[in-house]
Amino acid sequence: MANTKTNKLGIALVGLGKYSSGQLAPALKETEYCYLTGIVTGTPDKASKWKKQYDIPEKNIYSYSNFDDIKDNPDIEIVYVVLPNAMHREYVVRAARAGKHVICEKPMALTVEDCDEMISACKNAKKMLSIGYRLHFEPHNMEMMRLGQKKVFGSIKKMFAEDGLAEVEGWRLDKSLAGGGPLMDVGIYCVQGVRYTSGLEPLAVTAREGAKKNKEKFKEVEESLTWKMEFPDGIIAECRTSYSEQLNLLRAEAENGWFELTTAYEYKGIEGETIEGKMKFPKVNQQAKQMDDFARAIIDGRPSPVPGEMGRQDVKILNAIYKAMETGQRVSI
Repeated sequence: MANTKTNKLGIALVGLGKYSSGQLAPALKETEYCYLTGIVTGTPDKASKWKKQYDIPEKNIYSYSNFDDIKDNPDIEIVYVVLPNAMHREYVVRAARAGKHVICEKPMALTVEDCDEMISACKNAKKMLSIGYRLHFEPHNMEMMRLGQKKVFGSIKKMFAEDGLAEVEGWRLDKSLAGGGPLMDVGIYCVQGVRYTSGLEPLAVTAREGAKKNKEKFKEVEESLTWKMEFPDGIIAECRTSYSEQLNLLRAEAENGWFELTTAYEYKGIEGETIEGKMKFPKVNQQAKQMDDFARAIIDGRPSPVPGEMGRQDVKILNAIYKAMETGQRVSI
C-alpha cells in the first residue's frame, strides 16, 4: 500500500496557513509512516515557496479549482484538510470521492448534518476518516485518560477545563467561516478534555456568554463563554473559553485525590501533577504521533482512535452549548 520509494504513505496538506506551516509540515519531517508529498493552495507564492522548501514535485501541487484531480495521483494516499471550519465538509467529501483517506482538522464541521455527510462520503468510498485530535497521542493527556477512566484515585466528582487565547485575528472572527468564536476554536479542547478524562458523555449543558470588552472586534462571535456540562453520576465539568484571555487547564477532582494539567492543550511544554506529585513523561511531537498513528491504522487495517464519529459528537455538544448560551436554558444532549 505504501509508496514503494519510501515505504511511507504520502500526505497532501489542503490549506497552507499557520498550522500547516508551523506544525504539520515540520512534523512530517519526523514521521515514520507518512511523509509530505503534496499541497493544495490558492496562493501561487505559497506553492512556489513550499515546492522549494519541501522538495514537492510540480505534479503534486494543486489549487482549489483542480483539487479533484488528485484522484489520478497515486503519490497522495492521505489528504489532511487544514482549512477554515466552514470549508471542512466540502473538502473532506471531495477528498473521499477522489479515493483518498482523510484527516480533518477540528472542529470537524459546523453542524451535525455536515459531519454525517463527511462520514458517509468516506464510508461509501471505503476510506478512513480521522479528526486532528493530537492530544490523544500526547503522554500527559493520555495519563489524564488513564487516571480518570481507570479510577486510579476513585470516581471523579468534578472537572474543570479552560482554554483561551489572548489575541486572535483573521477568519476566526468571521462567523461564516469559523461557525463561532473561541468555543469552536479552543473551547473544543475543553469538551474533548472532560470527555476523555472521564470516559463519559455529557447529558446536558448550561452556558453563559461573557461580556464583550471589544464589541467591534467581536461583533460576529462571542469573546468569551462559560459553561457547565452534566455527566452521569452527578459529575459536573465547569468550563471556560476566551479570545481575550490566556487560559489553559484540565483538572479532575476524585474521591481520593486530584490530577491536572496546567498547560494541557499546548503544542509542547505540557506539565501535569497529581496529588502524589509531578507527572514525568518524555517530550513528543504530537502532530507526528497523530499522523503516524493514522498511517499505521491504514496500513494495519484497524480503526483510528480519533474517528469522524468522535468529531461528530463534539460538534453536537458545541451546538448544544451555543443553544444554551443563546436561550439561557439547560439543553439536553
